[in-house]
Amino acid sequence: MRHRFETSLPRFIWKGLSAISTAFAAIFVTAFVMPPAHASEPEKEIVILAFGDSLTAGFQLPPDKSFPAQLQAALRAKGYPVRVLNAGVSGDTAADGAARLDWSLSEPVDAAIVELGANDMLRGLDLKQTEASLDAILKALSEKRIELLAAGMEPLRNWGEDYAASFRAMWPRLAEKHHAILYPFFLKGVATVPALNQPDGLHPTADGVAVIVRNILPDVEKLIARVKEQRSRTQ
Repeated sequence: MRHRFETSLPRFIWKGLSAISTAFAAIFVTAFVMPPAHASEPEKEIVILAFGDSLTAGFQLPPDKSFPAQLQAALRAKGYPVRVLNAGVSGDTAADGAARLDWSLSEPVDAAIVELGANDMLRGLDLKQTEASLDAILKALSEKRIELLAAGMEPLRNWGEDYAASFRAMWPRLAEKHHAILYPFFLKGVATVPALNQPDGLHPTADGVAVIVRNILPDVEKLIARVKEQRSRTQ
């Protein structure tokens, strides 16, 4: 006489083996396919707005030799996940910049380098108007929680010492008011050096831009550190 359990034994064994296989498969997937719990996520991209005039735009230079392009390349070479937007317009005064700021912010940005005022100085414009426009730009950016770097300019002596002194004094005053990092002279190491400037003596060559980037880079790294600190506070 055959017992009932004898006919069901193979099916019982099969179900057991199937359960064991499923358990091992789950372990394999967890161990080799799923990322470790402690693995860090890729760092979020940092977007920097380079907002200025022809010195930012890259007057008479190929796009990849402009200040924003060379700055982006230098930062990426150091491992920073950044994108630098070229919002430079040749000939712009500070008032021109203030008028176009809204449409220059066509996408969210984390930080801004503001380089304007040189054309105001070259034209001898009223510095009260220049400072008011720069103040409006920095205020609008700050209200959007955008970290700031104010890139200043050394004045020419065309308009006298009083004008030069007033022009020079704008930058630290504005930087302090808006908690911006101050880079006092955008053309440091380049101005008055013929080999680093185009024939007009005002606009840097590609090599001149490379010098600007090298000199300003430590301050841009401080700017990036501020962005990271702000992100850590809001997480």
